[in-house]
Amino acid sequence: MRKKTALVAALVAATALTLSACSSGGSDSGSGTESSDVADISAMQDRKPGTALDSPYTKPNLVLTDTKGKKYDLREQTKGKPTLLFFGYTNCPDVCPLTMSNIAVAEKKLSPADRDKLQVVFVTTDPERDTPASLGTWLASAGDASFTGLSGDFATIQAGARQVGISIDPATKEKGGSVVSMHGAQVIAFSPKTDQGYVLYGEDTTADEYAKDLPKLIRGEKP
Repeated sequence: MRKKTALVAALVAATALTLSACSSGGSDSGSGTESSDVADISAMQDRKPGTALDSPYTKPNLVLTDTKGKKYDLREQTKGKPTLLFFGYTNCPDVCPLTMSNIAVAEKKLSPADRDKLQVVFVTTDPERDTPASLGTWLASAGDASFTGLSGDFATIQAGARQVGISIDPATKEKGGSVVSMHGAQVIAFSPKTDQGYVLYGEDTTADEYAKDLPKLIRGEKP
């Protein structure tokens, strides 16, 4: 990946703050954002799957509950391990299951040793409906049973997401009955060398693109 200029790096940071609208039903469901400013940002970026950040994120201070009902300290339990972090929810009809599926497909192309090293963490943005048990069931079908699913207090999750430039809003019910959760749809890769989030992936990243980058991410290198 070629180096980004300071301008593009700033635009990437702005993109991390955008939200995707995910709906559990109804004609208004969809993904992405309708902001013309965001469209301009997207047009100015190249189509590389991952963007190396000039100013890496510190791993968020999140202590939540995993799919087995046990306390999970994100910083402690992923320390020194290559980690992919994504915020989403199980009733999302498109972006969230596709993202988890693409990562799962890519992960299966790794060697057994590398698969053991890689940590994939999915943090729900809809903890009222996503219990630890339901998260575990969903991840096993949408992604991989080895992925870590986390739930807990919404305010805690929202604060943790903000630490890495991800915006999330509480799920809301629309007039047609559909439930919409607004959340940033980026995957952040954390280096095993520094524990910092140094590469950002957008929602359009394919399984093949993840598969190409994962070996380098596992070694803490820039793809």
